[in-house]
Amino acid sequence: MTILEEQLESHPEGQAHHDEPRGLYLWLTSTDHKIIGKNYMYTSLVFFIIAGAMAMLIRTQLFSPNNHFVSPQTYNELFTIHGSMMLYLFAGPFAFGGFANYILPLQIGAPDMAFPRLNALSYWLYVTGGITMLLGFFTASGAAAFGWVAYAPLSSATNSPGAGPDLWIVSIMLVGFSGIFTAVNLVTTTFYLRAPGMTMFRLPIFVWNMFVTGLLILIAFPVLTAALIMLYVDRHFGAHVFSVAGGGIPVLWQNLFWFFGHPEVYILALPFFGMVTEIVPVFSRKPVFGYKGLVFATLAIAGLSTGVWAHHMFTTGTVLLPFFSAMSLLIAVPTGIKIFTWIGTMWKGQVEFRSPMLFVVGFIFVFTMGGITGVLLAAPPIDFATHDTYFVVAHFHQVLFGTAVFAGFGGFYYWYPKMTGRMFRENLAKLHFWVTFIGFNVTFLPQYLLGLKGMPRRIAEYLPADHYTTLNRISTIGAYITGAAFIIWMANMWISWRKPIKASDNPWDGHTLEWATTSPPSHHNFEKLPPIRSQRPVWDMNHPEYADWANPDGHDSSQPEKVGER
Repeated sequence: MTILEEQLESHPEGQAHHDEPRGLYLWLTSTDHKIIGKNYMYTSLVFFIIAGAMAMLIRTQLFSPNNHFVSPQTYNELFTIHGSMMLYLFAGPFAFGGFANYILPLQIGAPDMAFPRLNALSYWLYVTGGITMLLGFFTASGAAAFGWVAYAPLSSATNSPGAGPDLWIVSIMLVGFSGIFTAVNLVTTTFYLRAPGMTMFRLPIFVWNMFVTGLLILIAFPVLTAALIMLYVDRHFGAHVFSVAGGGIPVLWQNLFWFFGHPEVYILALPFFGMVTEIVPVFSRKPVFGYKGLVFATLAIAGLSTGVWAHHMFTTGTVLLPFFSAMSLLIAVPTGIKIFTWIGTMWKGQVEFRSPMLFVVGFIFVFTMGGITGVLLAAPPIDFATHDTYFVVAHFHQVLFGTAVFAGFGGFYYWYPKMTGRMFRENLAKLHFWVTFIGFNVTFLPQYLLGLKGMPRRIAEYLPADHYTTLNRISTIGAYITGAAFIIWMANMWISWRKPIKASDNPWDGHTLEWATTSPPSHHNFEKLPPIRSQRPVWDMNHPEYADWANPDGHDSSQPEKVGER
């Protein structure tokens, strides 16, 4: 008996679930992938808000020269935990834990994840890890203050004593195990729980991206876990793995960390790329352009990302610059292919700029700019000149914050009706986009200029004579505008919840299987599935005259003027 047959047997169609727990007990004990997916999303958004508040404190400190809003030690703790929460507790879990858990089984026609209890364990490890990280603020030594990369020897017991750094190490290990278990679950689910007819090259691109992300996690996360164990042993048992005094090699930490860290950039980005690829065809009223090209570009990104780790180590003098520079430039090619396929999908389509599509277009703009500056940083002379300056801060935020926020909220608005059975307020969602877009660019574009002027990252104070004041003030104003945007988002969610507008099962005329079930889906997801004969089974069911399986070109060749019509 296959895993899918076992899952279907445990959730027969029409079965009543009278013994299903309800209320708080349901959220605490459920193994339903939809409940766990929502848990991930809500929890990661709470961490996002906390990390965003820390960013506001950081920008307030930098608003004026010689500012003493917070102490240098507090500032170091803030930027360390801000970066750690955004990367380890928000961006990855929001997409790979939340959206993947909720959407992937629906898109492949499965009743649940392959290992439901392991799925629940993954979530609780993640929550425990997040709480553990924040507990560092309540220790006598304070939270970790060595940056989210924890470079040795800054992270040694000598330079970072106390319990706060130890709690940071433990929290990252817990979150890492959570990610590994989720990756095992998603890869197994994708392989073994696909509905009949759902071949690998009929999988939605979102599923492909989550599948490849899972493989990357299984490669990269164990390396980080091993490095963290070495660091902990160094701090408490005198192993001297990274300590020069005991014969260790500090730069070994950088090699181990960035072997995880550069794949991690794409572990964070690929799930959001998948969301974009689901949204663009639906609101362009066309099939996705270059489906197989997107699949192979995703596989190429995964392969190349494991060979680019020393891109971050040019200034150490310990790496072969021509090789890693070439690899850094080469990985831009499959990423560029994705951007061109999104634009190609929109080209000559009937583009409808609803709020999910607006966020996606905003993502393409900011990510492309961040990608171009990444190509610049792949050249060693430019990297030497801008390394550890605010130029890198701006690039990093455009690539990752821009991806997680713009593509992430595009996906949130896109699937919100499916997850809740309610419609949000479109006007507030569009206002949320425009305020975010303006605030984001006002925040980070001045930081490129600050970097070119030589402002170092991770400094708590600067002098009036440095001439950083005006650009820092513009950047801080932009940060507060961005913060106001999320107040608009929370107001939208509150209004949508208090004064609900019922959503139909398929409000966007979507293409993939999640739109074939109710909004929100039933416990076992589907009462019945449409025939799966193409990459767009729900579109085929709703528009048989343009069915992809009947017309390989995706349209009725006898009526070419109607291509793309609903």
